[in-house]
Amino acid sequence: MKYKIVLNKTNKIIYNNNIIKKEEIIMRTESIEVKKGITLHQIKTNKFKTDLIAIFISIPLKKETVTMDCIIPAVLRRGTKNLKTQEDINKKLDMMYGATFDCGIEKIGDNHVIKFYIEYINDLFLPTNENKLEEKINLILDIVFNPLLENDVFVDKYVQSEKENIRKKIRAKIDNREQYAQEKCIQEMYADEPYGLYKYGQEEDLDKITSKKLYEYYIKLVNDAKIDIFVSGDVDEEKVTDLVTNNLCLKKLNAREPQYIINNEQTEKKKEVKEKRKEEILDIIQGKLILGLDILENKKDMRFAASIYNIILGESATSKLFQNVREKASLAYSARSSYIRQKNNIFIKCGIEIKNYEKALNIIYKQLDDMKQGNFTDEDIENAKKYMINGINSVEEEQDTQITYYMGQELSGLNTSLEEYKNKIQELTKKEIVDIANKIQINTVYFLKNSD
Repeated sequence: MKYKIVLNKTNKIIYNNNIIKKEEIIMRTESIEVKKGITLHQIKTNKFKTDLIAIFISIPLKKETVTMDCIIPAVLRRGTKNLKTQEDINKKLDMMYGATFDCGIEKIGDNHVIKFYIEYINDLFLPTNENKLEEKINLILDIVFNPLLENDVFVDKYVQSEKENIRKKIRAKIDNREQYAQEKCIQEMYADEPYGLYKYGQEEDLDKITSKKLYEYYIKLVNDAKIDIFVSGDVDEEKVTDLVTNNLCLKKLNAREPQYIINNEQTEKKKEVKEKRKEEILDIIQGKLILGLDILENKKDMRFAASIYNIILGESATSKLFQNVREKASLAYSARSSYIRQKNNIFIKCGIEIKNYEKALNIIYKQLDDMKQGNFTDEDIENAKKYMINGINSVEEEQDTQITYYMGQELSGLNTSLEEYKNKIQELTKKEIVDIANKIQINTVYFLKNSD
């Protein structure tokens, strides 16, 4: 049956030309501990016609397990004890009015985070009076915690297939030259440290991973790791709590003391270092210049000033890097910066003609020095604040972005609401931004060029 749902500006939701809902937009969050180390987070919102369930499994980045972490979600999505193939899972999703499922892996600070998502139309908008909430919760928990086995281990043909897919991803990282250059800069800065590991692992590990070894690691993972379950949407919170806490897959899991890493501005203490320069030669036309900067500041809430500093320096189209390196001097095809708050780092990224390396570098140094001297205007600050607040407001516009924000709070050990975040930004002074500027050092300059 075809049906039509419309959310108009007055928040009237119309189904087959009948108004079925008209109310104020609401949003509230709450978290409960299902078992020690397993937390259910609910984001109650009527802003969307969809609901989103996400499961995050967080573990410390480790060289010996980083590659297995990447294979596990890919194998789990291939089948469960109840749904034997990926095709069976897809058929089940189709029966839920086109629900979608996805999974993957992220490196967040010093943690490796395995993530699973299922998105579906809220029961209110189904063409019949069906209640599919329980079915959807059970499906994602089944995929993550009730995998298909063969001889009491993962199905070998699935493991071998997904190992080859990961091998292709590892080899393909060189195809995106800018991303490759930033990864190499990070490896230089964090040699022999967890954050220096590539999120898809190491090719040399793949041949050592067997179905048995991977399954044994998976069992340890789901019984030791930090597990966060998010449910976002217009759902009955008590019902969700009951369905999750009484799910048979979760009941089989251990309570645990999760060994994850908290990263925030106070945990990331940087030492003063001498600037390093590293060059690499590849067959490329456009040079990739990456500067890895350390922030030598650990004050509580320092991240707010660092965010505004970064926007003025290089994140926006009105930034100093964009205007001076790209527009005025015409030395770069692209020039911008990004702030990695979990590690107290800022990365400057430029695509340049290789012959312009020294000129571009000197102008970048000049922008860093200008920031230290306070050579930026009140208008620059106000524009940066508006840019930042628009970004914060956009968090509320997408369910997956909301969930990502709150998961970031979990891994940083913080609990900053979006409203508090905006207030902190508004309160910032020029002095605080200049103070941060004077606590920034260049750690590594990495240049990817050709042999000419």
